Amino acid sequence: MNSYVNMGVGAFLGTVFVLMSVSIASEGIFHSEAPEKEGFAIISSEGATEAGGAEEVAEVDIKPLLLKADVAAGETAFKKCASCHTVDKGGANKVGPNLWGLVNRPIASHEGFSYSAGMKTFAEGGKVVWDYDHLSFFIEAPKKHVPGTAMGFAGVKKPDERANLIAYLREHADAPAALPDAAASAEAAPAAAAEGAAEKPAEGQPASAQ
Repeated sequence: MNSYVNMGVGAFLGTVFVLMSVSIASEGIFHSEAPEKEGFAIISSEGATEAGGAEEVAEVDIKPLLLKADVAAGETAFKKCASCHTVDKGGANKVGPNLWGLVNRPIASHEGFSYSAGMKTFAEGGKVVWDYDHLSFFIEAPKKHVPGTAMGFAGVKKPDERANLIAYLREHADAPAALPDAAASAEAAPAAAAEGAAEKPAEGQPASAQ
């Protein structure tokens, strides 16, 4: 009996010895030093967004651009919208409401269309209208301008293209809304820039509490 035990223990110890030897030999053969410098670093886009989030892109005043907008080009731009909207008088609602008479129309007010909760909230019960600024900001980035809107359109990012599109929409009305006053639009741009500069705290000074 003892001889069998001795043989088992010997076989076990022999197996352990062989495994340890193989492990040590493998480490010596395949071991590689860690590089002093990584080949490349992966930067998280989320972190980059947070770093750049402090500097917001200034909104573009669309009104001066409307004075020189190209309605024909706006008709071409409207093709991006045609799958969800009609623009003719008495046109049917599709995925989105009919856009006849849109400029200066109270937001979320077109008869027969079921608006999202986000759009209804933004409309403030019809107090807010689709003026040129709201149209420009919404067409540029719908979900940013009206949180909770059901509109999934990515937006028209180029200011000139937005101006052309809005000019096209403006003409589709019984009485097209008046274009912005040229003198007022020219004065608004430097005034807005001066206001933005005044709100920005001087370097080295803390921003005032709000």
